[in-house]
Amino acid sequence: MGLPLGPGSSGEPVADLQRRVASLGFTTDSDPVGTYGEATHQAIASFQASRGLRSDGICGDQTWAAVVEAGYHLGDRRLYQRTPMMRGDDVADLQRRLGALGFDAGKVDGIFGPDTAEALVEFQRNAGLTVDGIFGPDELQLLARLGNRGDGVINELREVAALRWAEPGVNRLRVVVGERGGLDALTTTLGRVLRRRGSDALVLHHPGSSELAQQANATRAQLFIEVAALGDDRGCRCAYYQGYRTTSPAGQALAERLQATVPAAVGVPALGACGMAIPVLRETRMPAVLCEIGPTHVLVGHAPAIVEAIAGAIESWAPHPPA
Repeated sequence: MGLPLGPGSSGEPVADLQRRVASLGFTTDSDPVGTYGEATHQAIASFQASRGLRSDGICGDQTWAAVVEAGYHLGDRRLYQRTPMMRGDDVADLQRRLGALGFDAGKVDGIFGPDTAEALVEFQRNAGLTVDGIFGPDELQLLARLGNRGDGVINELREVAALRWAEPGVNRLRVVVGERGGLDALTTTLGRVLRRRGSDALVLHHPGSSELAQQANATRAQLFIEVAALGDDRGCRCAYYQGYRTTSPAGQALAERLQATVPAAVGVPALGACGMAIPVLRETRMPAVLCEIGPTHVLVGHAPAIVEAIAGAIESWAPHPPA
């Protein structure tokens, strides 16, 4: 494929990309086939925005994977748990349908992981189908007969309930603090402050978003927060998981609390809390938030204030999950 693709790229890889995004409703008609012009750039930017990705109009690995995933419809292929995990809109549709029937497939993230496999097995067992953890024609036919029962929110309810029954404050709350480079000292201090306040906090360092998410999942934490730099931009922006018409209510609540405390503590603009489906938010199995602060010298010069503001936001959020 020769990724990334952007303005100035040409050839069959661009033509393939244009065909795929056009089939998803993002037209590139005013560009010649195989030429990455302004129409293709705008179409990719619009597609990225629709999928909760960073919208820069450049087709890199994440964007290409999202384009491929968006082309799958439930019934196009058999679905089952494997390594690497199967991903696609068909998986998200299955997760949503199972959730609507009361079978908790976990976060509606389009990734066929252990929660989805367990929910599918329970569905097969209750429906009198062969219990093999494989979604095929029989399962599709039964779902078609049952009809669409709306967007299942069982995972969202479970996420809220898990916090509602937790002890007040951060006492014994399992928290993973993550960073992908350059903020070792700040995140290590944040982990120490959270532990001092009673939480079971672990700090993870890895340059890769997906790898950081998988490491966090292995800890079975109740919360994941990544702190990152905004580069030269001035402000604080927080993101929580939102994708496939679902939202992480606990993640959104924490992102909004961070927006109410961190910018004021360091004297930078509040850039808002937004839903995204970037890997570190999509692939974590617990409520997750990405907190970005800039410019870089603010992170260095105001580290103690940032740490106290983040720890305080987590502490005030933990006993008060959204209703």
